[in-house]
Amino acid sequence: MSRITVLGSGAWGTAIALSLTNRGDHQVTLWSHRAEAAAALASDRENRHFLPGFPLPESLRITASDEEAVSDAEILVCVTPSEFLRPTMARLTPYMRDGQVLVSATKGIEDHSFMRMTEVIGECLTEAGLGLPVGALSGPSFAQEVAGGMPTAVTIAFADPTLATLVQHEFSSPSLRLYTNDDLIGVELGGALKNVIAIAAGMLAGMELGLNSVAGLITRGIAETTRLAVAAGGRRETLGGLSGLGDLVLTCTGSLSRNRMVGYELGRGRKLPEILTSLDGKVAEGVRTTLAALGLARSLGVEMPITEQMELILDEGKDPREAIRDLMQRPIRPEED
Repeated sequence: MSRITVLGSGAWGTAIALSLTNRGDHQVTLWSHRAEAAAALASDRENRHFLPGFPLPESLRITASDEEAVSDAEILVCVTPSEFLRPTMARLTPYMRDGQVLVSATKGIEDHSFMRMTEVIGECLTEAGLGLPVGALSGPSFAQEVAGGMPTAVTIAFADPTLATLVQHEFSSPSLRLYTNDDLIGVELGGALKNVIAIAAGMLAGMELGLNSVAGLITRGIAETTRLAVAAGGRRETLGGLSGLGDLVLTCTGSLSRNRMVGYELGRGRKLPEILTSLDGKVAEGVRTTLAALGLARSLGVEMPITEQMELILDEGKDPREAIRDLMQRPIRPEED
């Protein structure tokens, strides 16, 4: 029996904890950063705010105690929003120890540093004098479907293939299938950048611009995502896999996607602050990732026209229809460019 702690009790963290608990052969702990949230989860045995309708088994331990959650775990799964990852790690690293394995299930790029989530975790570990291995879990996976036991396939990536195989065996179940990869850069950038493209896809739907436009956007979206990932050191083939194309298609077309929903409401004419307020604490990572992705792209000399237009819409209030017009009127070129 493995001792696994999931750090973060949002929808995705809760779904991962449920999947691991339902295997029946792990001791699973779900950690919340707020004591009152942990108390509500423990008493209700349901995450009524983030993932209602899925009972939490009594065998799933719930805590807000940093030491209790971290010190005894063998595997730690980080599922905090990207903007809170660094302070969360600073809070929890004093209780970490040699021999633990960390898995990042957060999709994003850090503001200003333009670091991937495993890089942020790794830097925090180094500052704490720890040399623990860090991998990434990514792929097409809506929390509600994972929690409901619907068939799902994702990727687990570590630089060390032995660790990827270890987590693959510990996390896989009859409803959750993990594939291993050693391309952390490609896996993480695919998972982060698809959220930006999903906002754009939702925007097209909100403006009722048809299915042709969405298909074209997804295709050109994977092209610019791949350009950036390869320039950053990732492999092109990774972006054609689960953590790239698979996650992009799901997030751009699925009705459960928060990023697509944000774009849809923008396309209908609502303002971004109003839309974000309506999320009621839930996170659409693509909003924050857009500017960071563009910063990373500029540092590497990579052109990302869709992301550039999304940044103008999200941060400068550009009219979505004007952005679509500017994309369509760009100089024509060969498809492979």
